[in-house]
Amino acid sequence: MKLLQRLTPITFAIGAMALAGAVHAADSIKIGIPQPMTGPNTQYGDQIQAGALTAIETLNAKGGVKGKKLEPILIDDGCEPKQAVPAANRVVNSGAKFAVAHACSGVTVPAVNVYESEGIVAITPGATSPLVTDTTKPHFFFRTIGRDDQQGPFAAGYIAKTLKPAKVAVLHDKQTYGSGVATQVRDALKKEGVNIVMFEGINVGDSDYSAVVTKLKSAGVDLVYFGGYHPELGLLLRQSREQGLNVQYMGPEGTANQDLVAIAGPAIDGLLVTLPADFTKRPGNEGIVKAFHDAKRDPDGAFQMPAYAAVELIAKGIEAVGEDPAKVADYLHANSFDTSIGKVEFDAKGDLKNFEFAVYKWDKAGKKTQL
Repeated sequence: MKLLQRLTPITFAIGAMALAGAVHAADSIKIGIPQPMTGPNTQYGDQIQAGALTAIETLNAKGGVKGKKLEPILIDDGCEPKQAVPAANRVVNSGAKFAVAHACSGVTVPAVNVYESEGIVAITPGATSPLVTDTTKPHFFFRTIGRDDQQGPFAAGYIAKTLKPAKVAVLHDKQTYGSGVATQVRDALKKEGVNIVMFEGINVGDSDYSAVVTKLKSAGVDLVYFGGYHPELGLLLRQSREQGLNVQYMGPEGTANQDLVAIAGPAIDGLLVTLPADFTKRPGNEGIVKAFHDAKRDPDGAFQMPAYAAVELIAKGIEAVGEDPAKVADYLHANSFDTSIGKVEFDAKGDLKNFEFAVYKWDKAGKKTQL
C-alpha cells in the first residue's frame, strides 16, 4: 500500500504530461509534404512547398480550419523511387492524416499504396503518370494536376496542327514519368497521322548524347519531343546545337525547370513546353499571388498553384465533414470546388475531370511566354 501511495503522484504526473501532449497535438492538423528537397529535381519540390506553405499560412492567418492551425510536416523524398515508401511512412509516423504528396511519378506510384492502406488523404500537385491511379484505383489519393494522357494528346495536337513537322523523333528517359508521357505523345501523334521516325530511350545521368544526336541528324528529323526531366533535355539541347542540329525541341512540364537554362545555355532559345496554364492570371487569384509575394515566394511555376489548391481542398473537406480522412475522401469525390486552379471535380479514381494545359516558348534569356 505504501508503494502504491509513493507511485501514485508520479503516475498522475506522467498521466498529466501525456494528456497535455495529446491536447497539444490535437490543437493542430498535420499535413505531410513529402517532396524532393535534395537531388537534381529539388526545384519541383520547392514549387510545391511554396504553394502548400503559402496556403497553410494564409488559412492559419484566418484562424485555421475549424479553429485549428494547419501544421506542415516537410519530408525529403529526393524524387527517388527507392525513397517512396520510407517517405510515405514518415508521413504516417508523423501522425498526419493528410498530405500534399510527391512531385515525381516514379515516387508516387509505390507511395500510393501506403496512403491507401493507412487511410491518409493525399493529393499530388505534380505526379502526372496514369500509373499513379490506374494501378491501384485509389480512394484516398487525388491529383490537382492533369494526367499524361491529358497532357500528351494536348501536346500532340499542337504539334500536328500548329507545327506540322515532316519527321518527328520521340525520345524519353526510360523512367515512369518520362517514358509514360512520351508514349502518350507518340500514340496521339500516330492518330494525327504525323510521321514518327524514332522512338527511343536515353540513359539518365549520361553526359554525352552525341550518338543520339547523330541518329537524329541521320533520320532527318525536324522536331524532337523529349519525355523526362531537365538535366537530360538540357544536355540534348546543347549538344544538338553544338553538332549543328537546329531543330524544334518540345517537352512536358517536368523539363520546365530554371536550371535547364544553365545546362542548355543559349540552345534553350525556341524550346516549347507544355505546362499548366498560368493560374496567377486567373481572375480572383490576385490575393493569392500577393500572399506569395508577401512571403517572398515565386507563384510563377508549374506546381505552385496546384499545390495551393491541394491545401484548399483538404481544408474544404475538413470544414465540411471534420478530420476523419475517410469522410473527407468521400466528400472530395462527391462534390465540385472552386479553387486557385479553377473548378475542380474528381472522377472515381481521384483524377481531375478537366485540367487546363498551355504551350510556352522559352527565349535565349531563359524566359518563357505562354503562346
